[in-house]
Amino acid sequence: MPPRIRLIFAIHNHQPVGNFDGVFEQAYRDSYEPFFDVLDDFPELPITAHFSGSLLEWLEVHRPEYIDRIRNLIAQGRLELLGGPYFEPILASIPARDRVGQIKAYTQHLASLFETNIRGMWVPERVWEPNFASDIVDAGIEYTILDDSHFRWAGLNEDKLHGYYITENEGRLLKIFPDDEPLRYSIPWSKPEETIAYLRKIAERHPDTVVSFGDDGEKFGSWPGTQEHVYGKGWLREMFQALRDNADWLKVVTMAQAVDEVPPQGKIYLPNASYREMTEWALPTDQQLDYKKITSELSEEPEWKEIKPFFRAGFWRNFLVKYPESNEMYCRSREVSERIQALSTSAAARERPELFHRARMDLYRGQCNCPYWHGAFGGLYLPHLRNAIYHHLIAADTAVEQLHGRPIRWVDISAEDFNLDARKEVRMSGDRLIAYIAPARGGHLYELDLRSTKVNLLATLNRRPEPYHQTVLEAAAKAEEVDDIAFLKHEGVRFKQANLDQKIAYDRWPRKSLVDHFLRPETDLEEFRLGNGGIGDFVVGVYETKIRRSDDRVETVMSREGRMGDHWIRVDKTIALDTGNGSQLEITYELSQLPPGVPVHFAVEFNFAAMPAGLDDRYYYNAHGEQLGPLETVQALPAGMRIGLVDEWLGIDASLELTQPAEFWTFPIQTVSQSEGGFELVHQSSTIVPHWRFTGDHAGRWQVRIQLTADTSIAQARKLAEMAAIRG
Repeated sequence: MPPRIRLIFAIHNHQPVGNFDGVFEQAYRDSYEPFFDVLDDFPELPITAHFSGSLLEWLEVHRPEYIDRIRNLIAQGRLELLGGPYFEPILASIPARDRVGQIKAYTQHLASLFETNIRGMWVPERVWEPNFASDIVDAGIEYTILDDSHFRWAGLNEDKLHGYYITENEGRLLKIFPDDEPLRYSIPWSKPEETIAYLRKIAERHPDTVVSFGDDGEKFGSWPGTQEHVYGKGWLREMFQALRDNADWLKVVTMAQAVDEVPPQGKIYLPNASYREMTEWALPTDQQLDYKKITSELSEEPEWKEIKPFFRAGFWRNFLVKYPESNEMYCRSREVSERIQALSTSAAARERPELFHRARMDLYRGQCNCPYWHGAFGGLYLPHLRNAIYHHLIAADTAVEQLHGRPIRWVDISAEDFNLDARKEVRMSGDRLIAYIAPARGGHLYELDLRSTKVNLLATLNRRPEPYHQTVLEAAAKAEEVDDIAFLKHEGVRFKQANLDQKIAYDRWPRKSLVDHFLRPETDLEEFRLGNGGIGDFVVGVYETKIRRSDDRVETVMSREGRMGDHWIRVDKTIALDTGNGSQLEITYELSQLPPGVPVHFAVEFNFAAMPAGLDDRYYYNAHGEQLGPLETVQALPAGMRIGLVDEWLGIDASLELTQPAEFWTFPIQTVSQSEGGFELVHQSSTIVPHWRFTGDHAGRWQVRIQLTADTSIAQARKLAEMAAIRG
């Protein structure tokens, strides 16, 4: 008899929380449904599959017949379903209690929905740290699968990257399969006979072992160009037929069957790791470029095969350093998690279990991994995914406040290290708004949550260098050189908008609100947009801070002495929130120690995110209610006392009302990022900059009050109408 081996064929299907319904539908038609259509013709081939909770929820609502297909395949012994954390969080980005909680909650849901026993799990993005093993076992899981690179970095050579191993943490034992990288890179691109030949070589060298393939299900139809290749040209059917034809020596098994039929290879402790590309993306941009250059050069060396296992890149958690916006979501999630945990044994949680459960599930949804990092595509750069995270975290926060039994109208204030930078931030909250202020970073308002619409108006994103920007610039330069824009397509570079190379720009300070600028008197809009014209040190300077509170009003009082050109001046900045108008922040600036007779050009920058550009129902307006253009408009407006911006679809009207007339600049913050369909321009936020030119009074003082109002009455009226229609 020829040598026999077992093959695990596992697919991981996922769509992030907050993705567009059309994307779910397209992936279903292109990938999830046709994959099972082909599988139906091969009943002797059992496969292993994982569906993320966010995708499964969509399937339950929109494709219940697909749920029935999964249930039937499981009942026939043709499909093993893997569990995992419910909404696909990076395990390193959530507390241990939430790792266990998410895994248990999803296991219970899958077991109930499909009447099956969940034994294994999929690790999101295969991001691994050794302490995860005990959390996974505590959640009731026996085994999982990780990239074979994890095992290489633990010291195993090629001959050991098969079967499965035992690992341990705090005495809890977990079985882990190494996911074969050559298979991941060849399926579904190589011809089926090439894959069979590769497996035959393993069978000859390691009879009776297990080879594991596990990868994204979307590569079977959803990825660009794969639908025609996998189904139109019949690759998947040919692959399954090849597995059938070689069944005399190649047995397809589920992960459960492999564990039950084959003993472990041994014991191993895996290092902090993820798949190879993820570790590269986690590096700072300049080091990422150096890493690619060095690996490219070393790969030409004859010793590269021996060197490669010892050559590693970055660590996932450093995405939280590389992208401060990711850290903001991470810290917000941890804060909400801690508040929910504090209530877990409370009388309120026992008396209102449905509300407590809803809070926890919204927290779990707000931990979905996709917008917490950025690699080859999308992720953090997609506003709708960041907005979805905040939507659920704000909903969870509001549920927590309800469990605390807040009155109808209330305000509160606290100072803690909310963003984990070893400096205290201020949280001002009420029944309608939540505001976070960073006194140690310019006194910025860095998060502004609207409870009724569950929107963070400051879910902004800075423009920063990315490795692929060099590709954009070089491709555009070559196209211009040959005077042929079609050259880009020929070179495999697609610009989804024209002149993207001219749109690449980088920000010199965080694009938040209450960013204080002292400018040269002659500074104009274009110079400011380029990040120039500043003559002060207040933009990210440290403000001394104290907080005030009463039953109906809270205040954050900040002060700083600093430089304006050659002069030393003082800025006092006060932010107030009261119960009388809980949808409004009252901001007062008092400038003092101004040099007599010296012209001052003072600007306060505001950024507004979550409102898309390029649509007629999203626009600026002035004090007379006249529209001033869509939210991507670049304009310098004459002096006025009020400006606002509206998103009719979201039902949000945000406005600034001043006690001193100001000229206004508006412009968009747009990033150039890489997507699956090519390079694209993405609107991240709209910037409004009221600015004043003046000289101080005889005492060297000047003052302005700004009322920042977030009116959501349109959204609330719409919601009431929808509820009335449902009841009617």
